[in-house]
Amino acid sequence: MNDRILIEQTIADYAEGGTAGDPHRVALAFEPSASMQFIKEGTLQTVPIVRFFADFIKPGVMQRRIVRIETIDITDSAASAKVVIDYATHRFTDYFNLLKVDGKWLIVSKIFHRSELAVQSASAS
Repeated sequence: MNDRILIEQTIADYAEGGTAGDPHRVALAFEPSASMQFIKEGTLQTVPIVRFFADFIKPGVMQRRIVRIETIDITDSAASAKVVIDYATHRFTDYFNLLKVDGKWLIVSKIFHRSELAVQSASAS
């Protein structure tokens, strides 16, 4: 199987596990020592990925969202991917760094940005 397909499968574990509220499936996508970084109220936050599973993935809670891979860039055993996740009111743009470890692509770091979306209201006729 080619590397792009293997990376897409890793991202599917992340995306489908998150959508289904399955932290164990999400964990399959990550190298255990991975971290997540983001800006909150102007300050850099660094979170070990295991805390992400505990704090942000609610077991059994389905998420209404659309996930799409925008880019994958591969150089031998290193890769990066951009993934966009749209919810009704906001969007996450995730950037992943991946390494091929023992033949399996794993996310070793994640950074993201959250954007608020304009909510369309239904107009009465």
